[in-house]
Amino acid sequence: MGIQEIRKQFEEAQEELAGRQETEALRELISRYREDERAGVQALLKRAEKQLDALQNERERMWEMKRFEREYGAEGYVCGIDEAGRGPLAGPVVAGAVILPEKEILYLNDSKKLSAKKREELYEVIMQEAVAVGVGYASPERIDEINILQATYEAMRDAIAQLSVKPSVLLNDAVTIPGVAIHQVPIIKGDAKSASIAAASIIAKVTRDRLMEKYDAVFPQYGFAAHKGYGAAAHIEALKKYGPCPIHRRSFIGHFTV
Repeated sequence: MGIQEIRKQFEEAQEELAGRQETEALRELISRYREDERAGVQALLKRAEKQLDALQNERERMWEMKRFEREYGAEGYVCGIDEAGRGPLAGPVVAGAVILPEKEILYLNDSKKLSAKKREELYEVIMQEAVAVGVGYASPERIDEINILQATYEAMRDAIAQLSVKPSVLLNDAVTIPGVAIHQVPIIKGDAKSASIAAASIIAKVTRDRLMEKYDAVFPQYGFAAHKGYGAAAHIEALKKYGPCPIHRRSFIGHFTV
């Protein structure tokens, strides 16, 4: 068989691997062509073996990322909680709550460590595969009224309330949420240590980013689609030039307005 035909076989198997994490087709090809001494075939084998090694490393990373879920799983459903948008000058704070399935979901991580494209891909996987997903919000007005910390707690309680099943344990990114009668486990840098918290961070981040992109169409002069309401130089310049719009947090922008 010609190298181009063999290459096509490997490409098809690698596409299947990327989509479903199934390794059988690729392993079978590696075994089939192991003794083929042509340099082009050996290059295909080397690339395939490297991909399988990377997949194994990712599975080992995710096994470690689910250690808290295994530790507390005997109590019932374990839910990860995280937020996006505590620091911006504009827009809501958004909280995500995710109960992951037993099924393997790879590449979960702190949303800040993922590209926008990867976050979007994982968002769709989580929404499709999770046992339950909840999203909560606190508006800019509410943030100004009760402060960002209390508004974040409120958004988190809202996210928990939106879940279709009640969790027995909450894995939180560094906080203990007041007013919640569920066993809580605060984990420092939890979005990098717990798969459930990482999933919640992705849900919160993507939800908020999409919302800020919609606000950009309403208030185009501020550039919300680019900076998502954070204090980028262009945002501050626009704020000084045009003044605040309805989604700006008045308690955050005192230094930039008169």
